[in-house]
Amino acid sequence: MNLHQLRIFCAIAQSKTLTQAAKQIGLTQPTLSQQLSSLEEKVGTKLFERTLNQMELTVAGEFLLRRALHILSEVEGAEEQLREFASGKRGVIRLAGINSIVRAVAPSAILRLRESLPEVEFDIHELAPTEVLDLLYARQINIGLVAVGSLPKSNVSFKEVPVITDPYVLVTPAGLGLSELADLADLAPDKRELLKSCINFAFASQWSRRLENWRHQMLPGHRQVAQCRSYDVALSFVRAGLGVCVAPALAVHEDGRSLEGVDLYATNLPARQTVALVPAQSLRIDPYKTFLDALREAGAATPLPHILPMPRFMTRAAELAELG
Repeated sequence: MNLHQLRIFCAIAQSKTLTQAAKQIGLTQPTLSQQLSSLEEKVGTKLFERTLNQMELTVAGEFLLRRALHILSEVEGAEEQLREFASGKRGVIRLAGINSIVRAVAPSAILRLRESLPEVEFDIHELAPTEVLDLLYARQINIGLVAVGSLPKSNVSFKEVPVITDPYVLVTPAGLGLSELADLADLAPDKRELLKSCINFAFASQWSRRLENWRHQMLPGHRQVAQCRSYDVALSFVRAGLGVCVAPALAVHEDGRSLEGVDLYATNLPARQTVALVPAQSLRIDPYKTFLDALREAGAATPLPHILPMPRFMTRAAELAELG
């Protein structure tokens, strides 16, 4: 076996299909198939059970995956340390994460890092949490920024470093004037209809259920007018006056100010906690160690946009839910 084959094997094992693995590792699917067949021939046993749409690890494959991940982690650690000697702490930090956190926290963290390691370069990707995890397993990024709970816990074998916490807010078109509203019936019919028009973000299923229950409590009779895959798109719909959405405060962040054309209202939803996922060795090796410190400092110093108090009708609904 060689390291190239082990990397290909791990990419296939984490991706489950040859098509995804080929895209992830930058090789053609026939090349991947050839390398996998060669590896199975060398070890003398099947590593995957192949079906029409999926590839499942055999018992031997599961054994090799555990060993291969450990081997590749050790090799990567050795390579990184050797690069430290060779380049005098020059290097590239490959970072991927959710858009709102990358945009709000990364610039300040990079500025802090430059004070001690000015020669470090960055390769930054804005991706969904599952894509971030895929790149971490493929060793194509060093650090991933994701929200706690956005990935199944059983799928994550990386260290979690807390970065920032921001609250979920109700985002509405500007000027609805909800803060003192005690009853939805007191709102003008056109504004009430707008408030009940929900623009949903495609969350993880567990959070989607929780958010739907929250809407039933706070906005009875609501309806979904659109579902989006990014906060940016959802917020553009709100700004256009198509409805309202729930989003983390930093998704509505523009240098510490909320976007023009929207109002943010506090909610009683649990805040979003964002962590940096990193291989264990990155906690000890520069420039990653110093950059993780910079991320924590930048997170603590990041201002939140202006958030209006929780509307009275929502406070009453929350109290009734607790009693009931």
